[in-house]
Amino acid sequence: MAYKHTNTRGATYYLHKREVTLQGSGRKQTIYYFAREVGDNAINDIPSGFTVVESKRSGLPVLKKA
Repeated sequence: MAYKHTNTRGATYYLHKREVTLQGSGRKQTIYYFAREVGDNAINDIPSGFTVVESKRSGLPVLKKA
């Protein structure tokens, strides 16, 4: 089951993870993002060292380092 977060506006978002390659250095980096639908990259838990905060302007949840 994917990790889900319901914001103060009542919308539910699911946490996803993706490995990307940076253009300038060619280094691989992991990005985390929230989507309204459960996709192939959905993950079950918040990564250690992170917390979920909500953007005051848009209501979109984001991960922040603890």
